[in-house]
Amino acid sequence: MGEMQLNVWCGSDKGLRRESNQDSFLLNRELGLFIVADGMGGHSGGEVASSLAVKSVEDFFKKNQKSIRSPRELLTKSYAEASLTIFSEAAKDPGLAGMGTTMVLCYFDGHSMFIANAGDSRAYLYRKPYLWQMTEDHSLMNEQLRAGIINDEQARNFTSRNVITRSVGYEKEVAVDILERQAQSGDHFLLCSDGLSGLVPDVMITEILNRTPAERVTDICIERALSNGGDDNVTVLLVQLA
Repeated sequence: MGEMQLNVWCGSDKGLRRESNQDSFLLNRELGLFIVADGMGGHSGGEVASSLAVKSVEDFFKKNQKSIRSPRELLTKSYAEASLTIFSEAAKDPGLAGMGTTMVLCYFDGHSMFIANAGDSRAYLYRKPYLWQMTEDHSLMNEQLRAGIINDEQARNFTSRNVITRSVGYEKEVAVDILERQAQSGDHFLLCSDGLSGLVPDVMITEILNRTPAERVTDICIERALSNGGDDNVTVLLVQLA
């Protein structure tokens, strides 16, 4: 397989109801690393947590990418480092107590795309004309859906939809899901915070991807989330393998 090219686009908006944007993201083509994190906790806690998570993972990759050969080990340890960093920072400042963040990322090692996730930010795989959700939402709503306690109809009006059951930094340690897909030209990986997935149904995201040039997808997704209420910060990142 020849050298594969990565095209990447990202957009972020604080939405229509929030005073600040507590989402953070990273585009680092040199490392093959792309991240979306959605912070939670207090007035500034979420913003601090998500930016710490992104910086911590990027720094860990810079220091260890060459020495840790296993992508899974690299990802697991980078999440552990981010969680400990955030947890330790919160312990120093009562104003940051209880902060944490979701974090979903793509890591391209030249042969495979690895997806890592903790929380309810999502990674989708798009291969025209189909869209698949790759990650599992670590949320109370999804757990109750899977257990059959609520159905799809009840989920639409679920009052605790923002309660997440796994995050980075809220506790000292974090369990991270890791998936691997062999790189294929034409694959698109879309990462987003729940400001998109909570307001724009998958069928509509699929429609946007099918009808829109790749370089406009993130902007159109954000516009659609805002027109559907813009209740939350929204971040959308698209990685195209060419």
